[in-house]
Amino acid sequence: MSFDAIVAPLSEPMVFGTFIGIVVASLAVVIGLTYFKKWGWLYSEWLTTVDHKRIGVMYIFVAIIMLFRGGVDALLMRAQTAIPENGLLNSAHYNEIFTTHGLLMILFVAMPFVIGLMNVAVPLQIGARDVAFPRLNLLSFWLTVAGAILINVSFIFGGSPNAGWTGYFPLSGPEYNPGVGNNYYAWSIQISGFGTLMTGINFITTIMKMRAPGMTLMKMPMFTWSILITSLIITCAFPVITVTMAMMTLDRQFGTKFFAMSDGGMDMLYANLFWVWGHPEVYIVILPAFGIFSEVIATFSRKNLFGYGSMVAAMVVISTLAFLVWAHHFYTMGHGVLTNGVFSITTMLIAVPTGVKIFNWLLTMRHGKISFTTPMLYALGFIPIFTIGGVTGVMLAMASADYQYHNTLFLVAHFHYVLIPGTVFALFAGYHYWWPLIWGFRLNEKLGKAAFWVMAISFNVAFFPMFILGLDGYARRMYTYSAATGYGPLSMVSFIGALGLAVSFILVAYNIYYSFRYAKREGSDPWDARSLEWCVHTPAPNYNFAVIPTVTRLDEFWFAKKEGRDLQAGKIEDIHMPNNSQSAFWQGIAMTAWGFFFVWAEWIPAAIFLVITLAFMLYRSFQKDDGYHIHVAEIEETERRYDENGGLRGAK
Repeated sequence: MSFDAIVAPLSEPMVFGTFIGIVVASLAVVIGLTYFKKWGWLYSEWLTTVDHKRIGVMYIFVAIIMLFRGGVDALLMRAQTAIPENGLLNSAHYNEIFTTHGLLMILFVAMPFVIGLMNVAVPLQIGARDVAFPRLNLLSFWLTVAGAILINVSFIFGGSPNAGWTGYFPLSGPEYNPGVGNNYYAWSIQISGFGTLMTGINFITTIMKMRAPGMTLMKMPMFTWSILITSLIITCAFPVITVTMAMMTLDRQFGTKFFAMSDGGMDMLYANLFWVWGHPEVYIVILPAFGIFSEVIATFSRKNLFGYGSMVAAMVVISTLAFLVWAHHFYTMGHGVLTNGVFSITTMLIAVPTGVKIFNWLLTMRHGKISFTTPMLYALGFIPIFTIGGVTGVMLAMASADYQYHNTLFLVAHFHYVLIPGTVFALFAGYHYWWPLIWGFRLNEKLGKAAFWVMAISFNVAFFPMFILGLDGYARRMYTYSAATGYGPLSMVSFIGALGLAVSFILVAYNIYYSFRYAKREGSDPWDARSLEWCVHTPAPNYNFAVIPTVTRLDEFWFAKKEGRDLQAGKIEDIHMPNNSQSAFWQGIAMTAWGFFFVWAEWIPAAIFLVITLAFMLYRSFQKDDGYHIHVAEIEETERRYDENGGLRGAK
C-alpha cells in the first residue's frame, strides 16, 4: 500500500475540491460540538443509545446524507450527457459515478431509510417498549455506517468501484480491474449486509414475540405486516450476497477462479447469485413502501383499509415470486427459449398481486373523507407514476421484446419509475407522517406540499424522455454521444428535470430547518390516526407505553378514541429498560478499520482489527448487564408533565 496509490484520486480537481469540502465541514462539526460542549451529550444520548426511536433517527440521518451524495452523482451524470460530446467527466470518472450512484441509492439510502422508519414505528405499532435485541439493533446500525464510510472514502483513497452497481464479472475481476475500487465494493456490501441480516432477524423476533396482549397476526397494522415479510426476505436473501461477496473477495485478493472465464470458473455464476439476492432486494425496499402507503391512505381517507386480508395475501405472494424471477435480468445472455419463457411468466405474475394492492388502495379512498396532507399527496402521486413503471415492467418481462429494451435507457427509466415513486415517495410520506412521534411537531405543510409537486413534476421531466431515448437506441452507461444521434434535445430535458429534483430535495432539507425553528408543538395524535403508535405521547418517551395496551381488534386505537377509552389506563408498574451499549459503537469503528485494511491487503493491521472485533464479541458474550428500572414515581411524573403540556393521549 503506497502513499501515491492511496491518494491518486486527489489528482483530479473535482475529487480534490470535494475532499477539501469534507475536511472543512468535518472541522466545523468538531469545532461546534467542542464550543457548545456537546461531545458527552452526543456520545451518551445518540451514539451509544439502544432506544429504537433514536436508532431510527440515526438511520434516517445517514440515509439523507447518502441521498445528497448519490444525488450529486446523478446530477453529474445528467450534466455530462446533457449535450453531445461533453467533456465534464472522462469515461473513467463517469464509470465510477454511475457505479457508486446505484450502490448508494439502493443500499445506503433506501435501505437505511426503510430500516429507520421500521425502528421508529414498528415497536410502537405492536405495543412493545423496544425491539427484541436492543444492543444488536445498535450494532446493526454501526455496521451500516461502516459500509457507508468504506464506499464513500473510496473515491478519495484509492478510487471508487467502476464496474456498475451490479459488479459483473469479468469486468470487476482482477484481470480487468486490478485497483482497489471493487475491493471497496465487496467489503462495503459485506459489512453493511451483516448489519441488515441482523436487523431482519431482530424484527422477526420482535414482531412474533413482543406484540401487545390480544394482538394476533391479523390484528397487526399493515406496515408491521410489510416489515415482517420484508424481514423474512432479508433473512433468506442476504446470506446469498454475503457468500457472493466473499467469493468475489477470494477471486480478487486470493487468486481463486469462482467467477473467472478460465480454469473452470463461470462469470455467469456471479450474475445469477447477484440477482438471486438483487431482485428480492427490490422488494425489500418496495414492500415497506406498500405498508407505509396503506397506513397513510387509511388515515387520511378516514376509513379502514379495504381488503385487509387480500393485502396480506398479496404481499406473501409477492415475496414468494420475488425469488422466482431473477433471470429476467439477463434474457439476452443465452439461457434459451424454455428458461426465458418460464421466467417471463413468473415476472408477469407479480403484476397480479401488485394490482390487487393498487385497487385496494383506490377502494379505501372511495367514499372516504380525504385530507390532502403532504403524506397523502405522496401516496396519491405514487399510484399513477408507479403504474407506468409497472406497465413498462410487463413490457420488459416479455423475453423476445427485451432484446430491444435491454441495456438501453428504456430500462433505466423503468426502474426509476418503480423505485422513486415506489420507494422514495413512500419514504418521504412516512417521514412526514411519523415525524411528530419523535419531535412532537409536524413538518410545515406548505413547504412539504411544494417539495412534493416540484419532485413529482421534475421526476417525470427527468425520466420520461429516457423511454423515448431508449427505444431510439440510447444505450445505458454511455458517457458521451455524437450530435448526429439526435439524443441531445431530450437529454437536455432530462438534465433540467434532474435540476428540478435537486430543488425538491433542497426544499425537503429547508423544511426541517424551518419546522424546528417555527413549528408549533402539538399534542398526541396530530393526524387523528388509527394505529397504536399514536396512543403514546409525542414525542414518545423512552419507555413508549406507561401501561401496555390490550388489543381486541384491528385499528384498536381508532375505536378507543370513538368510545372515549384510554388504552393505557391501568396500574403503572416499574419498567425494565436496557442500558446503552458502548461496545457496539466501538465494534463498528473496529470493523470499519478492518474492512479498510483488508481492501488494501494490509494483513497485519487487518488482523489486529479483526482480533479487536472478535474481542468485542467475546466481551459481550460474557458481559452481565441487567439494565435498569424506571420506577413508578418517575413514570407518573413523566406522564403528568406530558398531560399538562400536550393534552391527553389521543385527545383532539
